[in-house]
Amino acid sequence: MPNGAVNNSNDGKHAIVTGGTRGIGHGIVQAMLEAGYSVTATGVTEAEVDACADHAGLTKAVLDVTDSDAITTLINAQPRIDAVVNCAGIIVREGREFEPDIFAKVIDVNLNGSMRMCAAAYPKLKQSGAGTIINLASMLSFFGSPFVPAYSASKGGVAQMTKSLAAAWAPDNIRVNALAPGWIETELTRNLVDDEGRSAGLMARTPMNRWGQPDDLGGAAVFLCSDAAKYITGAILPVDGGYLTV
Repeated sequence: MPNGAVNNSNDGKHAIVTGGTRGIGHGIVQAMLEAGYSVTATGVTEAEVDACADHAGLTKAVLDVTDSDAITTLINAQPRIDAVVNCAGIIVREGREFEPDIFAKVIDVNLNGSMRMCAAAYPKLKQSGAGTIINLASMLSFFGSPFVPAYSASKGGVAQMTKSLAAAWAPDNIRVNALAPGWIETELTRNLVDDEGRSAGLMARTPMNRWGQPDDLGGAAVFLCSDAAKYITGAILPVDGGYLTV
């Protein structure tokens, strides 16, 4: 089965993946399509959405996850929702996350944006009878960061939000889990991948000794949305090549 897909028995099921037009989100979109889902993938700009290749079963949409009205419009346009994957997020480097306004912006996108999506999709996830949510956590859900305090705080919040929603919505047959990626090769990490010294240091800390790829997250996402994971909720699943073990 491609990309670690658990099965292809998901015909008729629909997933929304925010931030799904590039990077980790797009890796998850591809895996969900291969597993039989139809998918709505969102990007934050028209250019980002247009740059995402078309696929059978894929619908693309522009979405700002800080815009509650836009989220409501997107959710209402879906005839059904079986899974929501929250990958939309930002990180602001060069020490700017210590500025209160930037700190608040990162929290609003990464944490509040995920909660907006969860809350808006809740009625349709409940209606599906077996809805699933996957949030995107991080290695910085476990560690602090001296460089990106807002990103770290937002991802710590995502982990706790995931556990809280899992407990609250289990009676509605909605499972809520999170993926915590390690060092994944994307546009956002290109500068680190290309820096031989820094890349070597990161890989020395990673037992599998390679950069992860977006499709490494895809198989894990399909698994968590599948019946194979029907008794798993509130989990924060590291997909990190063993980074957390050392």
